[in-house]
Amino acid sequence: MMGSPEGPIKHDVLTWADVDRLIDMLVPQIRAFGSFDGMIMITRGGVIPGGMLSEALAIYHLLTAAVDFPAKAAVGLMALPTFIQFPTDSQLADRKMLIVDDVWGSGRTSISVRERVTAAGGTPFTCVLHFNPYRSLFTKAQPDFYGETTDRYIVYPWEIDRGLRGIAMGVPEAN
Repeated sequence: MMGSPEGPIKHDVLTWADVDRLIDMLVPQIRAFGSFDGMIMITRGGVIPGGMLSEALAIYHLLTAAVDFPAKAAVGLMALPTFIQFPTDSQLADRKMLIVDDVWGSGRTSISVRERVTAAGGTPFTCVLHFNPYRSLFTKAQPDFYGETTDRYIVYPWEIDRGLRGIAMGVPEAN
């Protein structure tokens, strides 16, 4: 396996039991904040954990957000996102919304969705399975709820058949 100049990328390949354990850790944290009016699952990574959390927390108002950032090399990490799909303001206004993604790497995606929910008049809370504070571009921001902190590249069980994308090249995808 190839890696970066510093060596191979450290990674963890999770099982479904690992994901269940993370969900079990998140549920009491989230319940401590009371009920939510809805959930926004960030595609694609947040769809499966979002579905699992919506069942466990009995959240039935489920929405998706698809966010795209221009390629890093072309415009840099602070590029503005393109919202390919996003709920309407009327679906968010005056609602307490749980925003779910799989991992907070750079933090750009979760922060972008959070800010757009706020602009629509909603009250957003961010949630991820894994938080990587070492890659985050936001020194004063972190997810409201997270299962674990990590400095590793995470491969979730729903990604196994796609292989270890980016690991062989030494550069994991930015989130």
